[in-house]
Amino acid sequence: MQKKIVFVLIMMSCCVLGITGLQLYWNYQNYKTTSANFKKDANNALGIAVDKEIALRKEKLYRDVKKWLADTTIAKITCNTNNKDHQTVFTMEDAVPYYKDEKADKTSFGINSFKQKINKITPEAKAIFIEHFAAKIKNALSENVIYYYTQGLGHRIANEFDSSKVDMQNLINLYKGELEKRKISSKVLLNPKYTPNENYFVTNKFNTSFRPYIKNLVWARLENANAYYLREMKWLIISSFSLIAITLFCFYYTIRTLFNQHKLVVIKNQFISNMTHEINTPLSSIQITAEALQQFNPDAETSKKYLDIILYQTHKLNELSKEILANAKLETLTFVMDEEIELNQLIANIIKDLNLRNNVELSFQTNTDKIIIKGNKLHLTRSIANVLENAAKYNSSSHPTIEIKLTKNQKNINLSITDNGPGIADEHKHKIFDQFYRIPTGNVHDIKGYGLGLSYVKKVITQHQGIIKVLDNYPAGSIFSIHLPC
Repeated sequence: MQKKIVFVLIMMSCCVLGITGLQLYWNYQNYKTTSANFKKDANNALGIAVDKEIALRKEKLYRDVKKWLADTTIAKITCNTNNKDHQTVFTMEDAVPYYKDEKADKTSFGINSFKQKINKITPEAKAIFIEHFAAKIKNALSENVIYYYTQGLGHRIANEFDSSKVDMQNLINLYKGELEKRKISSKVLLNPKYTPNENYFVTNKFNTSFRPYIKNLVWARLENANAYYLREMKWLIISSFSLIAITLFCFYYTIRTLFNQHKLVVIKNQFISNMTHEINTPLSSIQITAEALQQFNPDAETSKKYLDIILYQTHKLNELSKEILANAKLETLTFVMDEEIELNQLIANIIKDLNLRNNVELSFQTNTDKIIIKGNKLHLTRSIANVLENAAKYNSSSHPTIEIKLTKNQKNINLSITDNGPGIADEHKHKIFDQFYRIPTGNVHDIKGYGLGLSYVKKVITQHQGIIKVLDNYPAGSIFSIHLPC
């Protein structure tokens, strides 16, 4: 049996360790993946947001170029057909020369899609030219290149290009939008002045300038990846650790049940051994006495003595059977609790009827004349008597004393039974109320008992909605304290 229990415990331990290990490993891997994805997505989102913000500023510059071309104070646009193919050629020049004392720069080219032949610019033709020319500028801007078709327009575009600065508010809105696409909800701060590394995550730095060699860097500070993981995955983590806790509790409960069952088997075996001895002793006495009556034909006085022995041993067997049956019934049945009991009188009657050792000094104190409760008089009498009998039976003092105190307050009724015996070790205090449990005494069996008395007492007190506990009585002895509701 012991080997089977050990085998079961080893197998269960392996299962619990395996389940716990797998859960922890899965959580760790999930943590690493989530943290890595958070950092990667935060960097990618900022890079895309910066690209979008740059594209918006270039789009604005493209629209400004179209306005400058349409402004006659900045650019002058003409056309003619004075060429060998007689195709329309457009000419653009600065309205005002960029350099003093020099002629204004001009540039000329044709548009393949423009088939009309005109020698004077029209509003429609001018609009077509502006769209075509601005598109060429836009393509160049996308590659961060500026062509000086004229000095005035070229310098105007270059100045705007170089002086363009990132719009931080627009960038942060774009960045938050990119983070939302990646299901990241975190407080964001761009270009923070101070960032404690242990509390936050800082992205890579991105250049927001149109010119690669001009550094206008931007970076973002978000919450720490660990904090993000805990916030986003908290319910999954709670569920996982709850599963681990339930598994460990079931393992603990199963082990405790196995040990309790094993302990119960040992206690029952001890009980059976004690009970066998207790039953065999009176039975042997009855058998020997009966055989003596049968074989020796004693006189009347001797016969009476033999019959008294038989009756005494029969009475012991009868009391033993009653005690066992009473405990068995309390396992499954409750008793009637409808009697009015006056505790002072009940305890006085118990003291009067008890057959204690002659040298036991017993005293009883109470703080009121009458204390009445509802309960079962028979069982309450037997349970209190059992505690008093134990106090006397196990008291090895040369001057044994038992003090009974009964008090009542507004909340409850307190009954304490104090002795000056050897006391009860702390390791046994919570076990003495278990069925069949007896404090081990090695091979010494000088005090008879079955381990049923105190378990019966606890059941009765519990049925009366009370509590019983054992305390130390310094310097020697024990105190059995019973609390009953008023």
